[in-house]
Amino acid sequence: MDDTFTNFREKQNLVPIKIENKEKYYFDLLNIEYSWTGRLDAQLANTFILESNQLLINSIVLFEQGYFDCSFYSLRQSLEVSTTMTYLIDNEDDKREIELQKWKSQGQFPMYGQMIKFLKENETVFSDLKVKMSKYFDEIELVKKKLNKYIHKQGFNTFYVSKNHPINKLNSDNTKFKEEFEYFLQKCIGAVAVFRLTIDPFPILLSDEEIYLRTGDLMTKGYSNEFVEKYIGNEHIENYKSTQLFKLHYDYIIQDEAKKYYTSDVVKNQYIDKTKIQEILTQKHLLSQHDIIAVLLASISEKIAKIYCIGGIHMYFTNINSKRKSWSWSSEDFNKFKESENKFNQKYDEAYISYIEILSEGYYIEHNEILTENELADLENKKHYAQHCIGKMRG
Repeated sequence: MDDTFTNFREKQNLVPIKIENKEKYYFDLLNIEYSWTGRLDAQLANTFILESNQLLINSIVLFEQGYFDCSFYSLRQSLEVSTTMTYLIDNEDDKREIELQKWKSQGQFPMYGQMIKFLKENETVFSDLKVKMSKYFDEIELVKKKLNKYIHKQGFNTFYVSKNHPINKLNSDNTKFKEEFEYFLQKCIGAVAVFRLTIDPFPILLSDEEIYLRTGDLMTKGYSNEFVEKYIGNEHIENYKSTQLFKLHYDYIIQDEAKKYYTSDVVKNQYIDKTKIQEILTQKHLLSQHDIIAVLLASISEKIAKIYCIGGIHMYFTNINSKRKSWSWSSEDFNKFKESENKFNQKYDEAYISYIEILSEGYYIEHNEILTENELADLENKKHYAQHCIGKMRG
């Protein structure tokens, strides 16, 4: 059969509408995607976070293709998935497992409204959040009701055959319809981000510089200030900060010593500013064993660009650019460096690798020029100093 006929039948009532700034939405959604929780008892939540994120992306794709009701359904699903996440995690431990098994087996499981009612009426994290952010959740409930009008086909404007009828097309302006969709989209993005905050408050805590400098290398990345303002609202986040969940975490972390920016860069980003080595070492008690050794090794020479450990998997980089052009690496290469009779100044593409063991663990030093005898002697000194520092800290 002629493809022209098939395409006509499939698309005759579709009106694609372009979302000009969709790439900005995709970038903004990284705030949710990177908000993974590190809670060991809540790792399940990370799958729900990613699924909600995908549903939000799907809604944009579907709307642009003209499947507007499917797009709105995908938005509503993002709310339901994130609510399910909160319901499963914010339950008592014994009931959580029971409800999780019901959900996995596709057995009888509460609907969106029932989950919200349970969370609201029981002493859960969500119940506190629902009270403190009542105005916000009223807004989300209104959005959900409006989405339902399209999903349940209430009103001729929700019908493809009416909305896209040739007569209506002549008199219609899709600008308002697109604005309505983007309003719903933004509200749902914000709602998913807020439901994520029922697991732990780190996406907001980490946007506070005083907290950021007092935390280690976490799985979670903080929401940007721009993201919070656009999708949630600063007023609502201030209300969130009055919840017990937020205050308990804040009060606990703020007691710790703050790291300097260059120390925090080592811990969080594995970046060593070699012009700040001495300053970093004044806070060596805030560094991990790998951090301390990497900083000491980087201090040996300006030739050193990178430090690798854990078989080459974990990498620290410095303010010195490596002459090695490729960023790819192979475990076989690192095994060869380790097994070589000559551990130092081994050729590594345009650069060099030197291998040394410290506290029974191997470290690979990537440098741009051959290390001299004096530098290799300093390397041995730094090895003993690192062992002394770490031994003292352990003692």
